[in-house]
Amino acid sequence: MSKSGLLKSSIARKVAMALSAFFLMFFLLQHLTINMTSVFSAGVFNDLSHFMGTNFVVQYLLQPVLIVGVVFHFVMGFVLELKNYKSRDVRYVKYKGGASATWMSRNMILSGLVILAFMGLHFYDFWFPELKIKFIEGDWTGALTEGGEPIRYFDHLTDKFMQPVRVGIYCVSFVFLSLHLLHGFNSAFQSVGANNKYTKALQKFGVAYAILVPLGFIFIALFHHFNH
Repeated sequence: MSKSGLLKSSIARKVAMALSAFFLMFFLLQHLTINMTSVFSAGVFNDLSHFMGTNFVVQYLLQPVLIVGVVFHFVMGFVLELKNYKSRDVRYVKYKGGASATWMSRNMILSGLVILAFMGLHFYDFWFPELKIKFIEGDWTGALTEGGEPIRYFDHLTDKFMQPVRVGIYCVSFVFLSLHLLHGFNSAFQSVGANNKYTKALQKFGVAYAILVPLGFIFIALFHHFNH
């Protein structure tokens, strides 16, 4: 392949990576919004979770797209990192710490691996049990009360956050998510060519997002741990 073709291929991969990042960041914000309702109202959280867990569009259209998006983002991240490593002309020159790059940009793979491990735990805690209840046991009711209200979701959430070790793992994982987002958000915008008069505003928004969204998840875990 020519240098021009290689360049276009590299740009295409980076754009695809950025688009998958935007999609996942939107999902993350939506997930935080629903989970935050558990702090204020168990009933609202149960109703929203029941809707998301039983709605046909969410379960059979959006959820598969989300899974593909997650897998694609992580696979593409490793591919880009590997190609960047192979493209370095002089590998024997000692790297001078943060002289040319931030810690976050140099360790995106590390933070990505931590997030991937956390997602495995999160699936084990919430997604796999939900699949078992709905698709193996055939219960799509959300453990309804006599009044017809779903109650399973809030109880499941708070039970998991009773364990100090699990809460600690969640908190540390969201710190790494914050570090990952601090570089990833602005990098994604650069990959799609968003360099204009709004760039500084987008950078500030990216920093706010990278700090506040993971902090919101940490707050939820700590809140339920100390108020169960």
